[in-house]
Amino acid sequence: MGIFIKRRFILLVGVSLLLLSQGVAAEEKFRVVTSIKPIHSILASLMLGTEGPELLLEKDAIPFGYQLSEQQKKQVADASMIVWVGPELEKFLVDPVKRAMDSGVTVLTLLDNPELKILPSRWAKSEKSTERDPFFWLDSRNTLILVDELARALMDADAGRAHLYQRNRDQLLTRVAELDRRLEYGYRGLKSGIGMAYFDTLQYFEQAYALKIRGVMAQSPEQPVDTIKLLESRVKLKEGYYACLLTERAMPMHEFALLTEDIDINIGLLDSFGTHIAAGPELYFELMKENTDTIKQCLQYSGKAPEPTDVDDEIPLTAKIGGKFMLIDHNGKLVTEKDMLGKFQLIYFGYTFCPDICPTSLQVISQALDMLGDKASLLKPYFITVDPERDNPKVMNNYVKYFNQDLVGLTGTKVMIERVAKQFKVRYEKVIEEGADPDLYIMDHSASVFLMAPDGEFITKFAHGISAKQMVESLRAYLPK
Repeated sequence: MGIFIKRRFILLVGVSLLLLSQGVAAEEKFRVVTSIKPIHSILASLMLGTEGPELLLEKDAIPFGYQLSEQQKKQVADASMIVWVGPELEKFLVDPVKRAMDSGVTVLTLLDNPELKILPSRWAKSEKSTERDPFFWLDSRNTLILVDELARALMDADAGRAHLYQRNRDQLLTRVAELDRRLEYGYRGLKSGIGMAYFDTLQYFEQAYALKIRGVMAQSPEQPVDTIKLLESRVKLKEGYYACLLTERAMPMHEFALLTEDIDINIGLLDSFGTHIAAGPELYFELMKENTDTIKQCLQYSGKAPEPTDVDDEIPLTAKIGGKFMLIDHNGKLVTEKDMLGKFQLIYFGYTFCPDICPTSLQVISQALDMLGDKASLLKPYFITVDPERDNPKVMNNYVKYFNQDLVGLTGTKVMIERVAKQFKVRYEKVIEEGADPDLYIMDHSASVFLMAPDGEFITKFAHGISAKQMVESLRAYLPK
């Protein structure tokens, strides 16, 4: 009997300790809370194999005018990490986030992240305004950076599962890079007409993919539509100035009837928050595909974007890249491929009139070299123009000095540029927009960075949109220890 009681006591103690340990584990559960579906989707992909992130705005909710329930306030307060866009988008989270920070909760305000390309709001009331445009996820190059930044934060905060986050990061980066390539080489279809947007959600998409939006009615549903703007926009719609009117799902448009009454125009329904798409890892990719398809259809696009297998980013590592060529540097000196030997080479093709992609890529290269410290001396960066008509040595000289003191600008005759571009399997095309000044043409071009070995052999390519941190990580794997 005594033995039985003793055993039962031991069993009860064991069960109690197990329950206690489970209680502690429950209290220490790593809980990530986020606000909107697009950010939740990226986190859900990164957290595959874990309990996953918690989403505040479910179903068809949008952040404008949203209010947290008492249960959601507790959800925020009990979080281990909160990921939100920022006060420009989620005003309802400003006070709860402040209280959570005061209590020691890790908070990631994405608009504050210096690695992301954050654009100023087009509705700022003064030049000194710090208001930012919150729709940064609609540029897939920003999403590439976001994946990397969120993965780092998760690994730091939940080190025990860092291997999962690292694995998921690598897989997700591959998918987003593929999406970016499809958009980059298919964006010509977005230039077939001029569009108007009811709400200002597309500034990032405009800049990244050359979408032409020439009119916007309102900043968001929270701001009233200006009467004069309404009348002016109606006149332009009636006169056929715009080929398309883009609206947003779940955002109320109180002046829509007044704007479009008796006017025949294509209307596209975007869903930049993914309100009608099931939350989860696939939402971001579905959102981007649907929005892109909607824009193309609304602008009456009938062309066919090239498949990724046709573009240079699909070059296999065994492909022959490089060869014999002759160019002129930004000081007017003749340069051949032999002059570039002896150091690792970072080679980027672009042009000085490039409005966005080229400056961003050159800045990433410059930042990466700065971050490498002494090892940067093992590399030499080169910028080869695909626009020799405008980019003579003098123009190149004035341009490259803004990025890095070691950056070499290379130009030449049209034939010289065609030869070197062919050797690197770089595609480019001169584009003159209808009705525009022919001297103000743009150049569609490949936008990756080549890494060449000191002996001139091709090593790898870095896709456009890679962050400086990612480039440095990859470079360290090839540079001598």
